[in-house]
Amino acid sequence: MSLPSPAANGQPTGSLYESRIKIYPRSVTGVFARWRWVMVWVTQLFFYGMPWLQWNGRQALLFDLEQRRFYVLGLVLQPQDFIYLAALLVISALALFFFTAIAGRLWCGYACPQTVYTEMFLWIERKTEGDRSARMRLDAQPWSLHKLWRKGAKQAGWIGLALLTGFTFVGFFTPIRDLATALLIPEQSPWLWFWVLFYGFATYGNAGFMREQVCKYMCPYARFQSALIDMDSLVIAYDGARGENRGPRSRKAEERPAGLGDCVDCTLCVQVCPTGIDIRNGLQNECIACAACIDVCDDVMDKMGYPQGLIRYTTGNAVAQGWSARQMLRRVWRPRVLIYGALLTALSVGWLWSLGHRSEVSAVLIKDRGSLARMVQRGAIENTYRLQLTNSQETERRYRLAVTGVPGLRIDSDTGLTVPAAASASVPLRLVLPADAAQRQAGQTLHATVLVIPEDPQDPAGDGQPAAHAEAAFTVPR
Repeated sequence: MSLPSPAANGQPTGSLYESRIKIYPRSVTGVFARWRWVMVWVTQLFFYGMPWLQWNGRQALLFDLEQRRFYVLGLVLQPQDFIYLAALLVISALALFFFTAIAGRLWCGYACPQTVYTEMFLWIERKTEGDRSARMRLDAQPWSLHKLWRKGAKQAGWIGLALLTGFTFVGFFTPIRDLATALLIPEQSPWLWFWVLFYGFATYGNAGFMREQVCKYMCPYARFQSALIDMDSLVIAYDGARGENRGPRSRKAEERPAGLGDCVDCTLCVQVCPTGIDIRNGLQNECIACAACIDVCDDVMDKMGYPQGLIRYTTGNAVAQGWSARQMLRRVWRPRVLIYGALLTALSVGWLWSLGHRSEVSAVLIKDRGSLARMVQRGAIENTYRLQLTNSQETERRYRLAVTGVPGLRIDSDTGLTVPAAASASVPLRLVLPADAAQRQAGQTLHATVLVIPEDPQDPAGDGQPAAHAEAAFTVPR
């Protein structure tokens, strides 16, 4: 037995999901539009140019997952340096909290990859299909040779930019100067092609088709920003007290019609919005703070002879209480901002100090579990270990091993070790305690320190200071 459908009882049926209404953002010029394009150039010059920059004969920024090494300018980070990445993620989260508390979604409006690439894809779309009204007319027309040519030109531009983006992104993980050649080698190319096409398709889909859907539904930032901002955070707002009541009027009229505010209800602020919202309805989750509505509204105010700023960067309290810019800025350094700023500064300084004082070599000492201790010649006690050294320098280094902490304890193996550039080396290590010392400390576990001392061939004297050390537990049987 099944329940009757609503249609069987004469009730209307409908989808649980709202159909997407395609948004045709109108082009806009102004101060904030220029700043958006400045950020497009800055971010993309870094993204597309950084993989080609060389440093010490290799790629300046390379995340070599196969060799498990990250090259960041003069730094070589090994797997044991993962703590720096974890700390960087915490710093990034705090920076997001800090700047959101001050100025809302500035990251989204100017530097987010989704915003940047959408701007680039829209530029291609406008060049091939025209501005807003032209694109709307073109989509409404039946298919023809003219429409096919314009749509095809747009798709060709999108695909070319997407493939270039995918290629460049993979170039951060595979040396980009060898990537083009590797893509032509059948033994190497399948996975490389997969990742180039994967990231190219992601760029094509996100910036070409989904666009505002990513910001409105997929990005979590829009959801938790309300917990990070307050009435003193800088956001884009419409001054309702000044703008209402809305209504059209002639630009040539010497006097404003009675009962009307500054808003002429031209809806241009809605037409330029990349997410399709009406900022006059108040701050909304979908607003990415791109300020396109400010630019277009200021242009309309200039034409009407009204003061700019009907839509502007301001705060909720400033709009509600009519504060001046100085009064508004006084509220910037409030408790939550000071707390975020103090934590961000402390962590950033600590992270940079730690990174700058990072040792050139790291040592890991592993005890041989198969033989904790054994008696060797004349009653001496020997413990065996395996020592692994990781060289974080880009030159081959030689080190000398020494042991301290237990009187009489010595190394009964080769004390010299050469580690290749940006690589690791592992050697067996035998520590021996003479018989008389072993008899006095029978049944104890002694704690010694193995020192790793650099030996520079060009400076044989050196300063003798250890570059790293490892703790060793030395077992003396009864």
